[in-house]
Amino acid sequence: MTRRKNLYHEIEPYDSGYLRVSPVHELYFEQCGNPNGKPAVFLHGGPGAGLTPDYRRFFDPETYRVILFDQRGAGKSKPHASLEENTTWHLVADIEKLREHFGIEKWLVFGGSWGSTLSLAYAETHPDRVNALVLRGIFLCRPKEIHWLYEDILGASAIFPETWEQYVRIIPPAERGDMINAYYRRLTSDDTSVKLEAAQAWSTWEASALTLFPDKKLIEDFGAPELALALARIECHYFVNNCFFDTDNYLMENLNRIRHIPAVIVHGRYDIVCPVMSAWDLHKAWPEAELRIIADAGHAATEPGIASALVESTDKFR
Repeated sequence: MTRRKNLYHEIEPYDSGYLRVSPVHELYFEQCGNPNGKPAVFLHGGPGAGLTPDYRRFFDPETYRVILFDQRGAGKSKPHASLEENTTWHLVADIEKLREHFGIEKWLVFGGSWGSTLSLAYAETHPDRVNALVLRGIFLCRPKEIHWLYEDILGASAIFPETWEQYVRIIPPAERGDMINAYYRRLTSDDTSVKLEAAQAWSTWEASALTLFPDKKLIEDFGAPELALALARIECHYFVNNCFFDTDNYLMENLNRIRHIPAVIVHGRYDIVCPVMSAWDLHKAWPEAELRIIADAGHAATEPGIASALVESTDKFR
């Protein structure tokens, strides 16, 4: 059996700050690793989930110059949980502003879950700025993927029925035929208590399905008010708007723009949040990309098998 790789050691940023990208938004960013190393940008999930310190550890700090940032409304970016001027295409433009700000010609783009969506959208828009892609927990923003987790009583709910009951509990039966819009009404309410209750129920449901075995601390972290509000509000905002794509299959329809870019796709076999069908569909349409299905993993980037494969992938491109 091949020995699994561990994450690199804990590391602090050598630079951090804010970049104003619009009259409304300022993005929090970090740089870590080797200031003269190979540039890489890390795109977090959600949308709205923000950064954690472990995300710095997927890259060899002697080799890579890693730029990480909280997307609009997420983490330390300002204003918190804002939906104004917050679309996929605003985020794609923000990535370019960061690249230009740091004087980078081309970089490796690394993204998981929603970060994989954003990585593909960015690469398809700016293929000349990407020299490699590392994608994890593929989410293509197709309606069937969104319905699987948030709407379908025979989707993820069939695997976690007890947690699903807590998710639907706050929505009256008459509104349960359209859960996402029912949640959106509450997440955009002027009533702070209504908004927070919906955010915590949404985020706790998602966190309960993230790992192969339930992670109590992770679930508690996702239920914390600040993270829950940003994650639930921004995710729901994107989902009611088809992630701001013109078609239901936009990313797959534009793969020809990036077929020449080396890529690795890493996906957990038992990923309930983003079922492996999405990684398989992407690989079938893009056979040039390497697909690695991790047999004993769910969705989370820090599960041992997924973390190992991600480190191997960034090592491969260094």
